[in-house]
Amino acid sequence: MIPEKMRQLLPEVELAPSVISILLCSSTVAFLVLKWMVKKLVQQRMREARRNRVRALGRMEEAVQQFKQENPEVQASHILSLPLVELVKKLKEDSLSPDSVLYTYLDKALEVNRDVNCVTDFIQECVHLLQEVKTQREKGLLNGVPVSIKDSIGYEGHVSTCGLGQYLGYPEREDSVLVKVLKKQGAIPFVKTNISQCLINYDCSNLIFGQTVNPLNHKKSPGGSSGGEGALIAGGGSVLGFGTDIGGSIRLPSSFCGLCGLKPTVTGMVGPMARDVDSLTLCMRALLCDDMFRLDPTVPPLPFNEEVYSSSTPLRIGYYDTDGYFLLPPCMRRAVHETRTLLQEAGHTVIPFVPPRIDYVMNELFMKGLFADGGAALLEKFELDTVDPNSCSQINCYRLPFLLKKILAFLTKPLVSYIIFPSVPERGHVSHSQLAQGET
Repeated sequence: MIPEKMRQLLPEVELAPSVISILLCSSTVAFLVLKWMVKKLVQQRMREARRNRVRALGRMEEAVQQFKQENPEVQASHILSLPLVELVKKLKEDSLSPDSVLYTYLDKALEVNRDVNCVTDFIQECVHLLQEVKTQREKGLLNGVPVSIKDSIGYEGHVSTCGLGQYLGYPEREDSVLVKVLKKQGAIPFVKTNISQCLINYDCSNLIFGQTVNPLNHKKSPGGSSGGEGALIAGGGSVLGFGTDIGGSIRLPSSFCGLCGLKPTVTGMVGPMARDVDSLTLCMRALLCDDMFRLDPTVPPLPFNEEVYSSSTPLRIGYYDTDGYFLLPPCMRRAVHETRTLLQEAGHTVIPFVPPRIDYVMNELFMKGLFADGGAALLEKFELDTVDPNSCSQINCYRLPFLLKKILAFLTKPLVSYIIFPSVPERGHVSHSQLAQGET
């Protein structure tokens, strides 16, 4: 009814086919020109972001040099050699000043960045935060500790790019919950670190800040998407850092760079990365506090259980060295068995088990959940951005027509089942006898 009434109110206008063709062509041209202009603007912002980073790192260098001139007695090598737990202890005893610790790590971060290209932004507010920390009456568990954060973690006044040019020019309006809690605990965020484009790749590269390499071997990747954190910490430029993880973005860089990392929950979440387990433990003690529970109602109000953590009661621990889905290299399986032996020697009961229904979990729950829209929301991000070369093959797969994806999946499924995993008769249902054979 409404369309009919609208047609009655509107004057009847007959347009010649030539006029319609001109209107369509001009609209198409206008759309293409507008899209081209927006892409040019994004590219301009990317160039400006690179210049801003150079200027920020220059200010960081100036601050370090000034501190060095005024405090030549600071023993940087001693500070950098301290594990997080020892560093916190010395800061609490005032045998080390927060100033000397912060500027030592600023200097080291600059050195590591020149080597591996891992720092994307200098959080200049750390200088003012340092003064606040020194005057705080109530000292937090991380009081005076410099910490690094992944690019995607929000810090007021700084951009979270996610490796995409379209997000440049839009600084965060407030701190993320993590940053607020860290500040409450006396930590001092001082740099943001590089990531893979859109946080969906296991490398660490984007078209804004370039490629980050592994400090242990420059021909290798530090992993992703929290690769900048992994590279900075492994290079000694940060004692404690924070990444995010859904499908391995903390765990893989930690593995690639020889670090310890923790994904605190099954779902995607921010987590710590450091050089040892004790550092992660101290970090979780600090984060699982009333401030966290108050600021983020999605976090269960469960404080760190010191009694359980410190208990000497032997544990029953399940393990597996293959899930029948992912093909693991011998070195990883060997690491699992070495860990099993160490746990047994420590008095724990270690039991092999088979992850149930792994095909269903990966194919039906994880993959279909992650790409419930067929990757449409992700591909939309690249309408204004150029795809990083390291992500091209991945993004091109998402761009395939739905019918072609179905055909390819149908054709390749038996190949995956019977060629890639020939020794596993039913993926997801590996027998204990096969596990035992793998141990020999």
